[in-house]
Amino acid sequence: MRPAGPPHFLPHLHSAALMPPYTIVYFPTRGRCEALRMLLADQGQSWKEEVVTKESWLQGPLKASCLYGQLPKFQDGDLILYQSNAILRHLGRSFGLYGKDQREAALVDMANDGVEDLRRHCSHIIHHGHEEDKAQYVLELPGHLKPFESLLSQNRGGQAFIVGDQISFADYNLLDLLLSHQVLVPGCLDSFPLLSAYVARLSTRPKLQAFLASPEHVNRPVFGSRKI
Repeated sequence: MRPAGPPHFLPHLHSAALMPPYTIVYFPTRGRCEALRMLLADQGQSWKEEVVTKESWLQGPLKASCLYGQLPKFQDGDLILYQSNAILRHLGRSFGLYGKDQREAALVDMANDGVEDLRRHCSHIIHHGHEEDKAQYVLELPGHLKPFESLLSQNRGGQAFIVGDQISFADYNLLDLLLSHQVLVPGCLDSFPLLSAYVARLSTRPKLQAFLASPEHVNRPVFGSRKI
C-alpha cells in the first residue's frame, strides 16, 4: 500500500520526483471517473488530471491510441489501464478495499456489478433516450434502487458499508451513482432511509468530504451538459 499523500485538489507537488503516480485521462465530466477520484481522495492519494475536450477527442489520434477506443485511461506508474471497473478493482486490491476475505470479495464484486448495470442504463437514457424514456426511467428508478437498500439492510442493519465493516471500491462507485441521481432526480432516495443515511454517512468521511466540497468536484458536470 502506498503511503498517504495530499489529494489532487490540494496544492500540487512541484518536484518531479514527487509527482503523483496516478494519471486520469478523461473528459471534463464526473461520468465514469468520479468514483475513482473519490477513492483516491479518501485514501489520501494525489493524482494528475489530463482533461480531454470533445474537439481533441474527435480529431482521432487519442481515440485510436486507446485500447478499446474509449476513455477513461488510467496510469499507475508504468501500468496503463482502461475500463473504469477494472481500474476500480485494481485500486481496491492496491489499498485493501476488496473485502476481508474471498466471501466478502465476491459480494463486493456482486454489488459493483449491480452499480454498473444501473449506471449503464442511466447513461443510455441520458444520452440516447427520448423524453418519454426518461420519464419511464424515473418511474422505474425505485425498483433499481431497492436491491442496494436490501444489501445494506443485510449488513449490520444498514449502519455500515455495502459489504462488511470496511469500505470497499464498490462503496465509492455506489456513492457516486447515488449522488449523481440526487442531482438528476431530486428526492429519489426519500423512500430509502438506509441509502439516504448511507450517502450522508460516507459523505462525512473527512477526506471524502473535503473532495466533495472542492471546486474540482462541484464544478464538474455529472454527465456533461445532459440531464434527465
